[in-house]
Amino acid sequence: MIVRVRSRDGLERVTVPNPNATVAELKTLIESQLKVPAAQQTLSMDKDLLLCKTPDEIRRFTDLSNPWSTLPSLGIGHGSLIYLSYDHTVIERTIPPPPLLTPAGSFGRKMTMDDLIAKQVRVSRQETSPCESVSFDRSAADAFQHYVNDSLAFAVKRCGFMYGTVSDAGRVEVDFIYEPPQSGTEAEIYLLRDSTEEAAVEAVAAGLGMRAVGFMFTQAVGQDKEGYTLSETEVRLAAQMQVECGRGLEQWVTAVVKLEVSEDGGADVHFEAFQLSEMCVKLFRDGWFLGDEAGPGTDPKVTRLKKEVVVGVKDVKEVDNDFFLVPVKISDHQGPLSTTFPIENRNTEVTMRALKTHLDRTKSLPFVKRISDFHLLLFLARYFDVNADVPALAECVQGQITVPEGFQLIIDSLASSA
Repeated sequence: MIVRVRSRDGLERVTVPNPNATVAELKTLIESQLKVPAAQQTLSMDKDLLLCKTPDEIRRFTDLSNPWSTLPSLGIGHGSLIYLSYDHTVIERTIPPPPLLTPAGSFGRKMTMDDLIAKQVRVSRQETSPCESVSFDRSAADAFQHYVNDSLAFAVKRCGFMYGTVSDAGRVEVDFIYEPPQSGTEAEIYLLRDSTEEAAVEAVAAGLGMRAVGFMFTQAVGQDKEGYTLSETEVRLAAQMQVECGRGLEQWVTAVVKLEVSEDGGADVHFEAFQLSEMCVKLFRDGWFLGDEAGPGTDPKVTRLKKEVVVGVKDVKEVDNDFFLVPVKISDHQGPLSTTFPIENRNTEVTMRALKTHLDRTKSLPFVKRISDFHLLLFLARYFDVNADVPALAECVQGQITVPEGFQLIIDSLASSA
């Protein structure tokens, strides 16, 4: 227990391990903890002890003079206050300063309203984003949407990583889309990521002067999209990809592709682009998202959190997903790459026959034009050194310069082996 001891030096505290300790044991503890010898101590429950000026006046206080009396018998327990007198002319003590007051914390510490507000996590709509706009290469976007529309019929979800460049003004240009190994259902995307293939993707992108700039996924026609833009699962996936793959890029974009049915019964493919708010990314990075450990949510349009946040004037653990989304303007452009070579990780495996067919079809073009396709370069990365040859080959494509004869001979040899 803790016994408070007040002397002319101020209020101090003594830890008493045994609640049934005697007065003699208490004096020993005061000697060891407060550095006042037991023989010099006069203890009392009466505060007038501290007003005494002579030894005769002090000797009148005898309520704690019996060394064998136990503390409980004297009414002394945890938090009790007793008074201590000793001869300051004989004993010199150095009293440690009291602890500084800090905002919030244990009982008794001062806390201002500004401190209280600063400790709250507040979620509100973010009006602006670092990404000024995003432009999609028409061929790359068309190849992605045609596959999910024609082959998958938007029945399952599909995703890809967007690569391109970011201007000083914050404009993002997407020039190719890498589709990793994956398995999709109506509600989920399961990434089966291949570190070797991703290293090749990064090598090609580096040679092309590009980098990962965002994540793209589709919404299935069968999923319930009533009343929300992105579901809780989609927000969590988008945040995960930004944290894991964005590498700190402020302009990282999340794009959504969906099939919308018009009033006359027709269906159109729509692209939408967003940035996740800074607060959304921070909450995910700090582990506040509840995720799948609590089971599927009953309301897909809210994100469940492990702790309460302030939305408006309410403390809540569920946040409307739209609070986490900042819309980004969309445009399109014709980038430097073609998208005519078969795309990786789809239903049909890409073989050497595809390389031969592609080169035969483009034989009237300069060789650098014939290989100016990200998916073809990624296929060739299986047969070249990913650290030296692949970036060098991609640099030829970036600058549209003559491909070294050695590279041409190897590529033609691979094609002829089909």
